[in-house]
Amino acid sequence: MLSVPTLWVTIIINFLSMGMVWAYVMRSYPKFAAAKFWAAASLTAALGAGITMLRGAMEPSVPLVLGGGLLVFACGIATMGVRRFFDLDVQWRAACMVAAASCIGLYVFLVIDENMPMRMLTYSLGQSVSIGMTLPLLLRRREGRDNPGARLAGMVGVLIIAIHVVRCVWAMPIIGGDMTVTNFNGVQAALILAQVFLGMAWNFGFLLMAMDRLRNEVADLALVDDLTGVANRRHLIQRLTEECARSERSGEPFALLVIDLDGFKTINDTHGHAAGDACLQHFTLMAQTRLRPGDLLARTGGDEFCIVLPSSTLREGIMIARRVLDVCRQDADGCAGGDIPIAVSIGVAQWTSEIGSFPESLIAAADEALYAAKKEGKNRYASYDLAPPLAPQAGSVAESRLAGALRRQA
Repeated sequence: MLSVPTLWVTIIINFLSMGMVWAYVMRSYPKFAAAKFWAAASLTAALGAGITMLRGAMEPSVPLVLGGGLLVFACGIATMGVRRFFDLDVQWRAACMVAAASCIGLYVFLVIDENMPMRMLTYSLGQSVSIGMTLPLLLRRREGRDNPGARLAGMVGVLIIAIHVVRCVWAMPIIGGDMTVTNFNGVQAALILAQVFLGMAWNFGFLLMAMDRLRNEVADLALVDDLTGVANRRHLIQRLTEECARSERSGEPFALLVIDLDGFKTINDTHGHAAGDACLQHFTLMAQTRLRPGDLLARTGGDEFCIVLPSSTLREGIMIARRVLDVCRQDADGCAGGDIPIAVSIGVAQWTSEIGSFPESLIAAADEALYAAKKEGKNRYASYDLAPPLAPQAGSVAESRLAGALRRQA
């Protein structure tokens, strides 16, 4: 049977090692706020275990109450780390209240009314309440992405609570036999050791959560334009491929806008590239105010942008194009002094069955419409309609459709 000092040394080493790991994560990724809470939780638990270990060397009431309270508070800090991971507000008051209530209960059933089973129940409830608060967050499935680390931490949390229940039942003299504050029986020692390893597994689940979050952030950065913060060309092609496949299955159309800033080279040559970059950023902000939830704005290179409009017809695409043109024109009318007016030309195209699963064909159609808008004098839009003309001309069907495809609008 493991001795009590050996158990507590094992617990201290476990929490100190996890605290060092989280401190390294915190230092390496300072924006990952949850790591600060998990590092603090591990170190607080190590301190609580160290204080509790003194119960054999001095009057046990002080180390048991203070150490037990710190161990419960450590669970509360870990809970706040989970909430912070999911971008929720932390709850210091709740953690402090649970820890304080646990300290009071430990004191009552140690000093005022010596009752080992009730003291065990008080400590177990304190930790179980904090751990239980994390379970809805950890075990809930979220749209789009699955987090195996959160699922592991949630399942381990359930096991830790279950062991607390078993410990409380086994602490009853009629079931588990006698047990003092300085000596545990074999079953209790085994249960504590199991909790130590489950605590390591709980932290390992948090580490997997952190790894998954950081991996997703890196993947997201690969799909974002550095200058404007909107989607880049890779993201656009990925989204168009998904939309084409979805439309091919359902037959529901969607629309694409290709946008080019008029006279952008002149802006760069006259005012400098910094001014050109500012114009791109300003246009991005203006365009986003005219989009709907679910629409995707992407910068595909230089001064060219695209807007993907899911579940939209050509008519709805034209409506969005007008909105973007209007906001740019209103902004240009308000320019004064050294302000640089921004004008854009827009090509609008709609997915059809002829395009199928090839996003490049839809981009080419919108580009044809953009070229028509430029040719007609810029600062306007043109739409591309694949509907066949009333009087087909000589040549292939594709050529006859292309001849009647462009619809130019101011």
